[in-house]
Amino acid sequence: MIIVMERGATKEQIQHVFDRIRELGYDVHPIYGVERTVIGAIGDERGKSRLQVLESVPGVEKVVPILKPFKLVGRELRQQRSVVQIRHIGVGSDQLAIMAGPCSVENREQILTTAKIVKEAGAQFLRGGAFKPRTSPYDFQGLEIEGLKLLAEAREQTGLLVVTEVMNPRDILSVAKYADLIQIGARNMQNFSLLKEVGQANKPILLKRGIMAKVQELLMAAEYLAAQGHHNVILCERGIRTFEDATRNTLDLSAVPLLRELTHLPVIVDPSHGCGIRSLVPPLAKAAVAAGADGLLIEVHPNPEEALSDGQQSLFPDQFSALMKDVRKYAELEGRYI
Repeated sequence: MIIVMERGATKEQIQHVFDRIRELGYDVHPIYGVERTVIGAIGDERGKSRLQVLESVPGVEKVVPILKPFKLVGRELRQQRSVVQIRHIGVGSDQLAIMAGPCSVENREQILTTAKIVKEAGAQFLRGGAFKPRTSPYDFQGLEIEGLKLLAEAREQTGLLVVTEVMNPRDILSVAKYADLIQIGARNMQNFSLLKEVGQANKPILLKRGIMAKVQELLMAAEYLAAQGHHNVILCERGIRTFEDATRNTLDLSAVPLLRELTHLPVIVDPSHGCGIRSLVPPLAKAAVAAGADGLLIEVHPNPEEALSDGQQSLFPDQFSALMKDVRKYAELEGRYI
């Protein structure tokens, strides 16, 4: 339920509403506006009718039900769009967030070289997998802790922020130690045990849409994080599985403006996994910006032919540099910058 306070409601009246909500067994989620305060009462839906009594409390203007199941991440409670601040970069602001790098951290030379390439082209984040979820148990699984250390070294040398994936609850503390942004991959979007655990980490989270997930299921996964008190969440559209087999996945660009209507959370796009074909990444990246994406997640490798994973969808350095020049133009058309 949403409790809308009257204009000019006093601090004492607002605190009294907080206390009453908690007495009724609900969590309090206030949003302080310029003119009035709006309070979300989140909890067991079966007893929400009890909250209607708050309409008689001094200072309360009205009590309104939240219709969507994703209550904390939806636009009903919070109309203003959220900006996830990661050091000096605000994802969801007018600045377009560019996250680029290899699928996997393979060795020191590879990750440091890639970091310098994407930094020079204009990226603010270095992406790279230290723990790799692979379909085959015989494929390269990542350098794990050593990979995290190499990502941290690349950050020290270039100033890039680090985004990398966590797969197992036991690795959360290690990943949080080295990463600036923790990624929950598509395969783990509905790993609710992992979501509950990572929601306790004091780091922003990049939540990727599952390969078979509906938009509402993505938002409900984000709701799991928000319910843990973790509101610094960025959503990522990265393609879904359809009957089409000409591409690795089908990039659902319609999800971008739709999510912007449904949630206040920032939304970025991963065109690399979205299609799995190198030549298609640049046009899809530009289309994502035009569709309203708050950022891009792009795979780049110094020599994709020798990549240990996802070489077929990784851009060559010169391709990424050219794409960045084009993306700047598209960003300007949308009133944004890199």
